[in-house]
Amino acid sequence: MGTRKPLDLTDAERDELRTLVRRPRTPRALADRCRVVLLDDEGLTYAAIGARIDMREQTVLKWRTRFLTHRVAGLRDAPRPGVQRKITDEMVAEVVRMTLEEKPPDATHWSLRSMAAASGISRSSVNTIWRAFNLQPHRSQTFKLSTDPRFVEKTRDIVGLYMSPPQNAVVICVDEKSQMQALDRTQPLLPMRPGSPERRTHDYYRHGTSSLFAALMVKTGVVIGECHRRHRHQEFIKFLSTIDGVVKATEPVGTAVHIVLDNYATHKTPAVQRWLAKHPEYHLHFTPTSASWLNQVERVFADLTEKQLRRGVFTSVASLEHAALGYIDARNDDAKPFVWTADADTILGRVAKNRATSSKSGH
Repeated sequence: MGTRKPLDLTDAERDELRTLVRRPRTPRALADRCRVVLLDDEGLTYAAIGARIDMREQTVLKWRTRFLTHRVAGLRDAPRPGVQRKITDEMVAEVVRMTLEEKPPDATHWSLRSMAAASGISRSSVNTIWRAFNLQPHRSQTFKLSTDPRFVEKTRDIVGLYMSPPQNAVVICVDEKSQMQALDRTQPLLPMRPGSPERRTHDYYRHGTSSLFAALMVKTGVVIGECHRRHRHQEFIKFLSTIDGVVKATEPVGTAVHIVLDNYATHKTPAVQRWLAKHPEYHLHFTPTSASWLNQVERVFADLTEKQLRRGVFTSVASLEHAALGYIDARNDDAKPFVWTADADTILGRVAKNRATSSKSGH
């Protein structure tokens, strides 16, 4: 092909090309063209460059030639026929960059109005860009990374129970939803009407609290539930006895019972240890600290809160307990197990990625 004309990259051009390659939102085609130039600058042959980024030699030569003629601007797609775009790729990239890397001076996150004012484009165009890149600055989620030194070991143990349960054994997820409040609104609800949602007062009367002790049978999805006014090891032992009665009534003699639960102090008292010593078929598996999401019964509690408790009106603790236990009865009428699909390696990989992201954020 003859002697290659040197590209003579400047430091600024090299930095711009590397930035485009690293930026997650850069289109794949543009990133590959930038790689062509960077690899050519390293002295690789056309064949080696094509093999590295899965591109034909003729295409490598095309983009090298385009760069020699028009520099970095020549790597971008040429305008297509039709009405000329008012919003350029550079403007789109700047909106994405600002959304990810900056904050408005007077707020913690961007709104359509503030981004439109800062970028000089319309709110509808900002909305289109955010939708295209799946950016939602108005949303925020909470998280907490476990610092348990045995996090990996405990995670593998519990996920192993879900995905490959032992022979002649049942796996049961146990937890307590404590401090359920019996809240009664100070005025009657205004019912939903066409064009108007249900409305209720923001203030309320407190009539007391109760704790729901629940056990999810992982294989069947059946939930065992009891309500207690106090949340001590005595109530936990009573609930263990209830679970034991159900297991003996539904499972063959000698069935091992593996219970997944958290590290709450009432689960580890001497009295609980004595109960376990009398029931050697029971084996406790503790979730890592700050990792309650590994306990499947938490999904039951989330569903209960959404369907019964959040908008419920309870004139007494008894009515609260009736609603909670009624939810469990209705759920058991059509019980279905949760399908656990993430293996331990997948979970640990995601946690490691979150740790790395958190450490890089500097917060």
